[in-house]
Amino acid sequence: MNATPQVLAVLDEILASAAPDERGALWHLAEQGRELDANLVRLPPGAGVSEHQEDVLDVLLVVIEGGGVLRAGGGDVLDLAPTTVTWLPRTSRRALEAGPGGLVYLTVHRRRPGLMIKPPVRTPAYEGGTPAYEGGEAPCMLDLVCPECGRLSADRAPAFCSACGEPFPER
Repeated sequence: MNATPQVLAVLDEILASAAPDERGALWHLAEQGRELDANLVRLPPGAGVSEHQEDVLDVLLVVIEGGGVLRAGGGDVLDLAPTTVTWLPRTSRRALEAGPGGLVYLTVHRRRPGLMIKPPVRTPAYEGGTPAYEGGEAPCMLDLVCPECGRLSADRAPAFCSACGEPFPER
């Protein structure tokens, strides 16, 4: 395959066309065959992303507009301003808080693998020495899988995907 570079988005245009009170993912990378994920996210003044830890992926965070603070798990507070580029290494604990003017940032990271359906794991039976399935069948959660990016929602009745912003189909 011989891929061709292309312009995917003009962030100024996306921000100008978004409603002033629109928050969350305003844009996401959605091209087929990609090995990266990227999201343009807007937080209104004072809003934040609660402390969390990403165990698998390093994330690059680039501030586009506004400002705020990044609170690291060790108690460090990093100021965020336009053009600030921050590396969020995997296993680091972090939280974001938008300043008085809000915060618009771009995140970029390696693409997460899609969900896969696998057969149950066979384990030795306690008696008789024959293999047995343990635990039965898992509940069907296909209605919680984002139709756009394939990620599983933690919300029992999602309206939008927290990863890519795509609306879920109505039930």
